[in-house]
Amino acid sequence: MRSSPIKRRTINIASHKTSISLEDEFWNSLKQIAHERGESLRHLTAIINARRKFANLSSALRLFVLEYYTERVDPLEQQEMPVAKRRKRR
Repeated sequence: MRSSPIKRRTINIASHKTSISLEDEFWNSLKQIAHERGESLRHLTAIINARRKFANLSSALRLFVLEYYTERVDPLEQQEMPVAKRRKRR
Protein backbone atom coordinates (compact mmCIF):
# COMPACT_ATOMS: atom_id res chain seq x y z
CA MET A 1 0.00 0.00 0.00
CA ARG A 2 1.42 3.36 -1.04
CA SER A 3 0.89 6.42 1.09
CA SER A 4 -0.21 9.68 -0.46
CA PRO A 5 2.61 12.18 -0.77
CA ILE A 6 2.23 15.45 1.06
CA LYS A 7 2.23 18.40 -1.33
CA ARG A 8 3.12 21.94 -0.39
CA ARG A 9 0.64 24.54 -1.63
CA THR A 10 0.55 28.31 -1.34
CA ILE A 11 -2.80 29.86 -0.46
CA ASN A 12 -3.89 33.42 0.07
CA ILE A 13 -5.80 34.14 3.29
CA ALA A 14 -6.85 37.74 4.01
CA SER A 15 -4.32 39.08 1.49
CA HIS A 16 -1.54 37.10 3.16
CA LYS A 17 0.24 34.26 1.38
CA THR A 18 0.90 31.19 3.45
CA SER A 19 1.95 27.69 2.60
CA ILE A 20 0.30 24.50 3.71
CA SER A 21 1.30 20.86 3.36
CA LEU A 22 -1.56 18.49 2.60
CA GLU A 23 -2.13 15.16 0.94
CA ASP A 24 -4.19 15.29 -2.27
CA GLU A 25 -7.06 13.48 -0.53
CA PHE A 26 -7.43 16.26 2.04
CA TRP A 27 -7.01 19.00 -0.57
CA ASN A 28 -9.66 17.42 -2.81
CA SER A 29 -11.97 16.95 0.18
CA LEU A 30 -11.61 20.63 1.11
CA LYS A 31 -12.51 21.63 -2.44
CA GLN A 32 -15.56 19.32 -2.37
CA ILE A 33 -16.72 20.66 1.01
CA ALA A 34 -16.37 24.25 -0.20
CA HIS A 35 -18.41 23.38 -3.30
CA GLU A 36 -21.12 21.68 -1.21
CA ARG A 37 -21.31 24.74 1.04
CA GLY A 38 -21.43 27.14 -1.92
CA GLU A 39 -18.18 28.81 -0.84
CA SER A 40 -14.85 29.38 -2.45
CA LEU A 41 -11.92 27.34 -1.22
CA ARG A 42 -10.24 30.61 -0.21
CA HIS A 43 -13.22 31.59 1.95
CA LEU A 44 -13.45 28.16 3.58
CA THR A 45 -9.75 28.13 4.45
CA ALA A 46 -10.05 31.65 5.87
CA ILE A 47 -12.89 30.49 8.16
CA ILE A 48 -10.91 27.46 9.31
CA ASN A 49 -7.86 29.64 9.88
CA ALA A 50 -9.84 32.12 11.99
CA ARG A 51 -11.33 29.37 14.16
CA ARG A 52 -8.28 27.18 14.64
CA LYS A 53 -7.06 26.51 18.15
CA PHE A 54 -3.52 25.44 17.33
CA ALA A 55 -0.62 26.98 15.45
CA ASN A 56 -0.48 24.58 12.50
CA LEU A 57 -2.91 25.49 9.70
CA SER A 58 -2.28 22.25 7.78
CA SER A 59 -3.34 20.24 10.83
CA ALA A 60 -6.39 22.45 11.31
CA LEU A 61 -7.44 21.77 7.72
CA ARG A 62 -7.05 18.01 8.17
CA LEU A 63 -9.04 18.08 11.41
CA PHE A 64 -11.78 20.13 9.74
CA VAL A 65 -12.15 17.54 6.96
CA LEU A 66 -12.17 14.69 9.49
CA GLU A 67 -14.81 16.41 11.62
CA TYR A 68 -16.93 17.31 8.58
CA TYR A 69 -17.15 13.72 7.39
CA THR A 70 -17.42 12.25 10.90
CA GLU A 71 -20.54 14.36 11.51
CA ARG A 72 -22.10 12.96 8.33
CA VAL A 73 -21.76 9.33 9.45
CA ASP A 74 -25.02 7.61 10.31
CA PRO A 75 -25.64 8.09 14.05
CA LEU A 76 -26.26 4.35 14.44
CA GLU A 77 -22.71 3.70 13.32
CA GLN A 78 -21.43 6.06 15.99
CA GLN A 79 -22.89 4.16 18.92
CA GLU A 80 -20.30 3.32 21.50
CA MET A 81 -18.97 -0.19 21.32
CA PRO A 82 -19.24 -2.13 24.59
CA VAL A 83 -16.00 -2.19 26.52
CA ALA A 84 -14.59 -5.69 26.99
CA LYS A 85 -14.58 -6.88 30.56
CA ARG A 86 -11.15 -6.55 32.09
CA ARG A 87 -9.47 -9.56 33.59
CA LYS A 88 -8.65 -9.38 37.24
CA ARG A 89 -4.96 -9.54 38.01
CA ARG A 90 -3.87 -12.38 40.22
